[in-house]
Amino acid sequence: MAIESATKRMTSAEVVALNRAHTFFSWSIQGALDPIAIDHAEGIYLYTPEGQRIIDFNSGLMSVNIGHGDRRVIDAITEQATKLQYVTPAFATEIRARLGQKLAEILPGDLDKVFFTLGGAEAIENAIKLARHHTGRHKVLARYRAYHGATFGAMTLTGDPRRWANEPGLVGVVRYPDTHRWGEKEPRPVEESLQGLEDVIRYEGAHTIAAVFLETIVGTNGILIPPDGYLQGVRDICTRNGILMVCDEVMAGFGRTGRWFAVDHWDVVPDLMTLAKGLTSSYLPLGAVAMRHEIAEAFESKMFYGGLTYSSHPISLAASLATIRVYEEDDLIGNSRRLGPVMRGHHERLAAKHPSVGAHRNIGLFGIIDLVRSQDPWTPLTPYNGTSDEMKAIGKFFRDNGLYTFAPNNSIHTNPPLCITEEQLAEGFDIIDRALDIADQAVS
Repeated sequence: MAIESATKRMTSAEVVALNRAHTFFSWSIQGALDPIAIDHAEGIYLYTPEGQRIIDFNSGLMSVNIGHGDRRVIDAITEQATKLQYVTPAFATEIRARLGQKLAEILPGDLDKVFFTLGGAEAIENAIKLARHHTGRHKVLARYRAYHGATFGAMTLTGDPRRWANEPGLVGVVRYPDTHRWGEKEPRPVEESLQGLEDVIRYEGAHTIAAVFLETIVGTNGILIPPDGYLQGVRDICTRNGILMVCDEVMAGFGRTGRWFAVDHWDVVPDLMTLAKGLTSSYLPLGAVAMRHEIAEAFESKMFYGGLTYSSHPISLAASLATIRVYEEDDLIGNSRRLGPVMRGHHERLAAKHPSVGAHRNIGLFGIIDLVRSQDPWTPLTPYNGTSDEMKAIGKFFRDNGLYTFAPNNSIHTNPPLCITEEQLAEGFDIIDRALDIADQAVS
């Protein structure tokens, strides 16, 4: 299929055909793909070439926190592009200075220096390097219900089934117990989870362990909110054993939970913290590793063996600084905090109406609904790492009725842009409400 001219507008069918013919999609069986063509986006809405409006109820990949098409960020990108498009990371730039200073202001505790990467996975890779270089130890601990990225090291730290096809992975990764087990409604007792971590450290030898990695709030694997006391307990265990605590805030950071960062809810300061997604609201690729002052100081007199061609890319940094200003000017973190109870009210309404709703969780605008075949015994609507006819039908219903969200396994994610209004939130939940009639038919 030839493109007749640069100005000819393609139909959805033409866009999809050329995408499938010449580009490779992630996490997909290529021959089974049926992607939706998107032409433009604004606020919480996506639009097809034919003008069909789709509610983006997942903020892209839990990342377009400020909403689509914000002119303030677009203008900042344009302004930087006309001034300085790229310079090697060995140079210093004004935009790098200003963004570094701003991040130091909003990051918790003494996390006052950042290393810029291309995205979240590269932030994890460099956090592994920093932890190993700083401690002189090689092991890193991670959990099963974790997703940290698709690059080599990050994929090894990832515990979910996406790592299986990529194994063997990075040497030295050891699993420790999760706060939530698959197929159970409630989290494990805090003391049990913390004892599991202590046991692993004892058996592996604290002197061999560089870091404990965890998503502050587990994202794609279930919006798993840690029970109060858990993060504080991990912080204490790491401190006592001279192990670095690394919090992955790629998804939970930048207002998603109603605070700048999820760790802020528990007043915990990790040693390293990985950032991306909401850092630029995904307008451009950018990630970062934030580090405590003591760790940064240690590299004043020794080499850090890491680097990226596009580290500290000026245009991405400009997008980030402008995005942070939007959070502040529009009080989007406050909006996330205020709408958190509103979202919980929608979850509760659906749970009272639909027997297929087995559980729901949210903190700010970071939410999920878990679907079941049976409430007692509590039986997920799908097997682990699987799907079901009902979930496939729900996905089709969303597509046919103009709603996009992430719906893996037996769950429906509710992670809209932080600029959403109460009315728009209700509009999205009304579609989910109607879709749940499909799941109810499976309940015994």
